[in-house]
Amino acid sequence: MKKAVLTIAIFGSTLFFAQKSQNYLQIGYASVCCGTPSEKPVMDYLTQFKQKNKVKNLEIYKQSGLGREGEYNLYIGTDGLSKTQKNNFIKGLKAAVNSQNNARSKNSDGMVNFNESEIITKADLSNARNLTPIKK
Repeated sequence: MKKAVLTIAIFGSTLFFAQKSQNYLQIGYASVCCGTPSEKPVMDYLTQFKQKNKVKNLEIYKQSGLGREGEYNLYIGTDGLSKTQKNNFIKGLKAAVNSQNNARSKNSDGMVNFNESEIITKADLSNARNLTPIKK
């Protein structure tokens, strides 16, 4: 039992101290009846943004287990972006989310939620459960 607690503590502290950003944007994937929408449009946008703007690494975390139908959140660190890059990033991210929500079937597909003014801090994420880094 002591080994399990020690392992969890080491993993948790490693994840906490590995976080470079202090501020994160939150993208929520919610279900209506039949599961959550795909994260592919957002992830494709992140890849394109990185290539276009020559950003080396975006810090992305996924928090799973938020509901019965697979609801989850993505957290994207923005501290490594300049002010102009951050503004362009948010505009493009809003467009990708809006496009995905507009193309969904209103009765059965889930929604992607994004509020640009909602900033999640490193302290908030340190208390989050089921948080895993995504390599992109």
